[in-house]
Amino acid sequence: MTAARRDHVLAHLRAAGLGGLADLGFLGLDDDGDDPVVVTGFKATRARKLAPAEREANRILAAGRAPVERGFAHLKNWRILTKLRTDPARASHLLRALLVLTNIEATTGN
Repeated sequence: MTAARRDHVLAHLRAAGLGGLADLGFLGLDDDGDDPVVVTGFKATRARKLAPAEREANRILAAGRAPVERGFAHLKNWRILTKLRTDPARASHLLRALLVLTNIEATTGN
């Protein structure tokens, strides 16, 4: 949340015409009810249980986020990213190469 606010992620998403799906940790990041950019789920409390429609919305949101979470989990297998200290442009090229290799690994099972 702090990094998203500091780096003005919402403004960048709006300027690019993009949106995002986020977990409950980002509740309150995007308070614009008319034009939301970041979609989060519904949070239950002890005093308020989720309605069936809210639970279904959370399920759909989780299904949309699952492939991205799985992608990040695969990238964590490449330990080089934990010690990467380079120019962001070079890091982007490295990340693209790792994504290709990860995709090959995931599709072939090797």
